[in-house]
Amino acid sequence: QVHLVESGGGLVQPGGSLRLSCEASGSILSPNAMGWYRQAPGKERELVAVMHTGDMTNYADSAKGRFTISRDYVGNSVYLEMNSLKPADTAVYYCRLTILLRLGMDYWGKGTLVTVSS
Repeated sequence: QVHLVESGGGLVQPGGSLRLSCEASGSILSPNAMGWYRQAPGKERELVAVMHTGDMTNYADSAKGRFTISRDYVGNSVYLEMNSLKPADTAVYYCRLTILLRLGMDYWGKGTLVTVSS
C-alpha cells in the first residue's frame, strides 16, 4: 500500500511564496509520475504540475513561470515551490502518485490547504 502525506500549506499574502512537500511511503514502482493538483471551492480538481521519472514535467498554464516542481527520488518526495501567489491560487492542493504502465496504481494524498489573502 502507498501513502502520500502533504505538508507546507497555510495562509500567505498575495505576492508571497510557499513550498509544498509530499512524501510517499510504501511500494513505489517505476516508472511513475508524481505531481500536484488543486481544487478550489466550487470547482473541479485540476492539474498544477507533474514530473515523470526522468524529470519530464508538465505545468498548467496558470502555474508556468511562478511554480516549480521538483522531486527527490531517493526520498520518494515531490515538492512544489510557489511564488507570486494570487488569491486565485487559493485551494486545497493534493499530491498524486501514478505508477505508469500499471492499471489501478494511482494514489492521492489528503490535501493541504493554501489560502492567499491579505
